Amino acid sequence: MRQQLEDQRARVDELERQLRASGVAQPTQLDKLRGTGNPQQAPQATVLMPSPLSAPVNGQAPDPAAAPRTSLDGLRGTGAAAVADTGQQTDNGGAPPPSPQPVNGGNAVGRPPSEAARAPQVAPIFESPGVLTPRGKMVFEPSVQYGYSSSNRVALVGYTVIPALLIGLLDVREVKRNTTTAAATFRYGFDNRLELEAKIPYVYRSDATVSRELFTGTAAERAFETSGKAIGDIELGWRYQLNEGGVEKPYYIAGLRFKTRTGRDPFQVVTDCQTRCVGDNVTGTGLPLDLPTGSGFYSLQPSVTWLMPSDPAIFFGSFSYTHNFRRGNVYRTVQNGAKEFLGDVKPGDVFGFNFGMGLALNEKASFSIGYDHNSVARTRQGGQVVPGSVRIQLGTLLLGYSYRLSDKRTLNVSVGAGLTRDTPDVTLMVRVPFSF
Repeated sequence: MRQQLEDQRARVDELERQLRASGVAQPTQLDKLRGTGNPQQAPQATVLMPSPLSAPVNGQAPDPAAAPRTSLDGLRGTGAAAVADTGQQTDNGGAPPPSPQPVNGGNAVGRPPSEAARAPQVAPIFESPGVLTPRGKMVFEPSVQYGYSSSNRVALVGYTVIPALLIGLLDVREVKRNTTTAAATFRYGFDNRLELEAKIPYVYRSDATVSRELFTGTAAERAFETSGKAIGDIELGWRYQLNEGGVEKPYYIAGLRFKTRTGRDPFQVVTDCQTRCVGDNVTGTGLPLDLPTGSGFYSLQPSVTWLMPSDPAIFFGSFSYTHNFRRGNVYRTVQNGAKEFLGDVKPGDVFGFNFGMGLALNEKASFSIGYDHNSVARTRQGGQVVPGSVRIQLGTLLLGYSYRLSDKRTLNVSVGAGLTRDTPDVTLMVRVPFSF
């Protein structure tokens, strides 16, 4: 490189001496040609000089001694390509300038440092997603969830003389339930660690019950069908990432969810009873004539979610506790507009946990598998456990798929299979989040 620079200086000095000796260049022309390294096109014939610089001449040129030397001296020894008046880049025989190298730990020059580490994204299979919304971004997520469950119940009223002989009555019921919930969820990221969420559901339910009732002498089966549709219980959520996490380091996300009772609760719908649904002289099935779309109680759910990246998989899970608030002076509506006083009612609290694994199939698709479990405590009325109320265990095996349709739109599909008797047999959810 140094030898090339010295050769270039010598050739430029030689050219300058030749121009001064011949007196064929104007000072202005010399200033324009010094160091450009690009031949100029003149309206008349041009003469190529024995040098990498070519100068147009008109046959004669005045002495360039008066031309300032600062422009030429500034270009001497650069060894880099100079840009001529035509805008083209030329090579004066020197090496090209080096490419800018990354600084500041791998970031390009002038590029701001990367944002705080965020939890990795996986195909969502649980109610709450694992990744938070970036700062200043909003996500609109429409979703549709379908659930189907069936149960059979046989009640015996009587006694047995021998195991094969029953003296008494049977109450056999078969219940089929279909529930479809369409929801609009909005999430907004206040910063890279804090996210607020609002969910507005609309519920459609239909039940079909086939039974042979107690205290009847007929063997005929009776079918009872009912349905209901209305807005459900609106939910508000808050989620905060507790740490930065990283490779082989878990991410911890704290959450708090509040559920209202905007939906039609079970005490507002009319129950199939004449004057009462419990006690003596009960008439009717005791089933609601119009299905509710809400629980009828406020609830608050704190939770902690963890995600553990372990290339190529991501392990995740959460723990939650749902507290249902007690409701006093509750009345149940029966037929003919009558009211049945129930007093104070306190649904059982729910302890839940889940865990799973996510795997990226390629840059657009991912797959998740997990298990979700909830333990529901017994319901109390007037401080006493409701007769027949027991602790319920709900276990669901979940599979999820996610496909990124574009930079701002993703398709998520999850399927759940109930593993316990009280859990819905199958649930299917489709979600399409849009980011803005």
